[in-house]
Amino acid sequence: MSSTARRKADDAERLSNSKLHFGIIRFMFESGAKLSMTSVPLATSATLYHRFFREFSVKDFDPHMIAITCLYLAGKVEEEHVRLTDIINVTYRILHPDKLPLDIGPTFWTLRDSIIQCELFITRALQFHFAVDHPHKYLVHYLKSLYDWLDRETVEHVPIASTSWALLSDSYHGTICLSHRPDVIAVAVLHITLQSYGVNVPPHDSHDTKYEWWEALIDDIRWSDIKHIVNKLFDLYDLETATLT
Repeated sequence: MSSTARRKADDAERLSNSKLHFGIIRFMFESGAKLSMTSVPLATSATLYHRFFREFSVKDFDPHMIAITCLYLAGKVEEEHVRLTDIINVTYRILHPDKLPLDIGPTFWTLRDSIIQCELFITRALQFHFAVDHPHKYLVHYLKSLYDWLDRETVEHVPIASTSWALLSDSYHGTICLSHRPDVIAVAVLHITLQSYGVNVPPHDSHDTKYEWWEALIDDIRWSDIKHIVNKLFDLYDLETATLT
């Protein structure tokens, strides 16, 4: 196979894997919503999932089983424990909508044992590295600062918080959480939100030097990093369209 053909084959495989992982994260978030899991544990579950498949191939492991196990693990990590029985029942119903609810029987016990064994394997595979520094806490802090800089009408009528929070949640459908600092991700989703609603934040003055609002929040932030995250998030929305068609 020529280098060009190999490159095309690799690109096609990466696209296929990206579509697969996008769909799996959507499944995880749907399951988490039905299990009443909050934003941070769901974000942790997605991060653990992406960390696992950064090291291993989807050809070797069932992504749904890894996803379900990551949901269970994330509940423990974030001290928002979800009963394994509930996880099994909810995920089974989502994956098998045409079947009757799962009874306590051979299938249930097989799934339960599989998740427990998978939990042990993921724990070893990730070398007990479960701690995650999420953008959520940075986003809350930055929103407070932005509200001090914006006029009252904008704060009261523009859904900056809810939109940026939704964008942050969407970012976990890809691997942005693995490749960028959480504080910069928080700034990036705020930037998209402000641009979407046409909200301008007044520049800040310091010793006769003007600087942008994000530079007031993070000393070493670079515009190129923000732009890269924005582009990757837009790529995810393009991927969603491609996945649905």
